[in-house]
Amino acid sequence: MKKRLISISVTCLILLALHATPHAALRTYVCLMGHPIAALTSPIVEDDARNELERDAFEERGGKIYTLTEPPVERATQGRLESYFVRKVGPLYLAEHHGGG
Repeated sequence: MKKRLISISVTCLILLALHATPHAALRTYVCLMGHPIAALTSPIVEDDARNELERDAFEERGGKIYTLTEPPVERATQGRLESYFVRKVGPLYLAEHHGGG
C-alpha cells in the first residue's frame, strides 16, 4: 500500500512539474507529439500580434498563443508546427496546436 501511495504521489508531482508554466506545458505537448528535439531546443515567444488581434476570444478561453521560433515540421504534410494555444486550467497549463502561423 505504501509503494502504491508513493508511486501515485510521484506521478502527480511529475504531472505538476510538466504543466506548471506555459512554456513547460508547450514543451511537454510538442515532445509528446513526437518532436522531442524541437521541444527541448526551440525558443518560445508569446505571439503578441495574434494575441492582440483575437484578444476577446482568447480571454474567454483563458489562454494565449505562443510560437516556437524554430518549429518542427510535420512529416505527413511538411507543415510547420509553430503556433500553439496555451490555457490555464486550475493550477495547470494545457497546450494545443493552433495552426501553422
